Amino acid sequence: MNNRADRIRSALTARFAPARIEVVDDSAKHAGHAGAQPGGETHYSVLLVSDAFTGMNRVARSRAVHEALGGEFTSGLHALALTLRAPSEAG
Repeated sequence: MNNRADRIRSALTARFAPARIEVVDDSAKHAGHAGAQPGGETHYSVLLVSDAFTGMNRVARSRAVHEALGGEFTSGLHALALTLRAPSEAG
């Protein structure tokens, strides 16, 4: 897999079997800010709807996603804006 968005999508799909997943590279919006790198691929927004989140609170969901993406954080991922929902919350 070449780019980080594809790797994020793949890791989250493998871990959470989502009903819906959207991964958006927001790096250009953060140019010049902390953690931004000239090549981008540092800041992302993620929408993830998964049965795996049923019964989990917001903090537990976030921790599970960060755990699944640990390798990305060690290789340059700086920030995630997360929207994490169970299917019953997706509307």
